[in-house]
Parts: sequence; C-alpha cells; structure tokens
Amino acid sequence: MAKMNHKIFKTIDEQIDILRARGLVINDEEKVRDILFRENYFFISGYRHMFTEPGSRSKFLTGTSFEELYAVFSFDRRIRNTFFKNILIVENNIKSIISYHLSKKYGFKEKDYLNPDNFTQDKLADRQVNDILNKVRRQIRVNGRKHTATMHYIDNYGYIPMWILVKVLSFGTMAEFYGILKKEDQQSIASAYGLDAETLEIYLAILANFRNVCAHEDILYDHRTQRMIPDCKYHNMLNINMIDDIYEYGKNDLFCLVIMLKFLLREDEFNDLISELRYEVEILDEIVDTVSLESILNKIGFPINWYDIKELN
Repeated sequence: MAKMNHKIFKTIDEQIDILRARGLVINDEEKVRDILFRENYFFISGYRHMFTEPGSRSKFLTGTSFEELYAVFSFDRRIRNTFFKNILIVENNIKSIISYHLSKKYGFKEKDYLNPDNFTQDKLADRQVNDILNKVRRQIRVNGRKHTATMHYIDNYGYIPMWILVKVLSFGTMAEFYGILKKEDQQSIASAYGLDAETLEIYLAILANFRNVCAHEDILYDHRTQRMIPDCKYHNMLNINMIDDIYEYGKNDLFCLVIMLKFLLREDEFNDLISELRYEVEILDEIVDTVSLESILNKIGFPINWYDIKELN
C-alpha cells in the first residue's frame, strides 16, 4: 500500500520561510506575519498562479513581492463583494418577476401556483418537474416557520403567497423552477430583460454558480463555469478574438458574468458596477509590476477593451 502524504501544521515563521524559498520577496516581515495570521496562508497562496514561472506550480517569477500577491488576494475579495451585491439585485428582481407573473396567471396560494398542470407538459420532464416541486414544498415545510413573513401568512391565512415564498427559496432553486415553466411563461419572464427563454435559463444557472462562489468566498477572478453563455452582440461589438470558432473571452469566465449583468441590471446599476471594477483594476495595476495588466486581464477573462462595454447598447 502506498504511503499517504500528510500536510502538517506550519507556524507563521515557517510559512514565511516557505514563501521565501519559493522566490517571493518579503519586504516587511512583521506586516506579512500579521496578514498571514489574520487571512490564512492557504487562501493567500491560492493566488500565486498569477506570478509563477512557466511550467512551475510554486516557483515565483523573479522579483515577485508579497505585496503583489496580497494585492491580487485583496482585489479578488473586493470584486467578489462587488459582483455579489449585483447578483443579489438580479436574484431579487427575477424572484419578483417570476412570482408576479405566476401569481397573476395561476393564483396566489400554493395549491394554485404549484399545480403540476402549470408547468411543462413534456413527458420527458415529468420526473424533473416532480422533483423540483417537491423541493419547493420541502423548503416551505422546513423554512416556513423560520421567517417572520412566511410564518405570518401561515398563521393568519393558512397559505404562503408566491411573492413571500421566493424569499426562502435559493437562487439555484429559482433557476431550476424557471427551467420547468411552460415555454410561454418563460418567454414572458425573459422578455422583461430583452432575452429569449433559453438564454435566460442558461444565464440563471450560471449566475447561481457564480453566486455560490461569491457567497462561499472562493477564488473568483479566474473562475470558469462548465456551461457557456450563448454568443451575443457584445462579443461581436467588442471584436473579441475567436479560437476554434469560440470567443476567447466572455463565454464562461468572469467577463461572461459582466455580459449577463449588462442584460439583467438597470443601466445605472451596471454603470456603477463597471466603474467599481475599473477602480479595482487600476489599483491592482499600480501595485503589480512583475506581470503586465494584459496578463492580469487575461487571467480574469477580460478582453483588453473590456471597459468599452459600458458604452454599448
């Protein structure tokens, strides 16, 4: 039997020695010691890939400083918070639009809006419809008395209207819920964003993925999703390069999140997002000298002219 390797505990000083041995420049040891104590060596070292030598997973490029490494860590934290608050806006909006549409068309009690007849009648989707509706009902049972609003309706009216129910449903569940609606209902909802039904379904699934990354404070800047968004006018208008007939940027990277939010946010909200991102990119560019801004943007998945999307219609 092969011997299993174990990761053993390292003191802060030992962590600093490891970073130095890998070529990282430590200018202010006391400051580095405090940051590693507060932020966790494992998470900070997870950003080293921006600065490692070609073919190496751990050897830093000559001259790379801890300040540069920590700047990428801090950059990711700040843009993660920026994206998260905007995804939450979209989440609230889509929940409101779906609940309004279904309540108006099918009624405002669970027995009405959760009636299986209201959802796709495709026989191949029978099991999916049943599973998702059961998931929604289960969340009503589990969470119904954990929230003031839902408990108020249960106690006073004996039911939970959908505009209240959506508050206890996760974004992932709402994405699945949209996926089992009848096509005409999907299209009515998607039209609020100027999208077709299939595109919005893909957007919601990918947004739920990005939301989870943000909520769990995972590394965001180089995150790639399994699914890709469909080609859209912004890929062409920004003249994004194609490799094997696939756009190099804006398909399953962080720029695809920017593109989706371009469609899903109000113009003022999106402009604020882009301005915040530009500010963070400029700060990072001022601190990082070892690698170029173009290399940083490439790692993120942004084309060099990414900021131009703010002016496109």
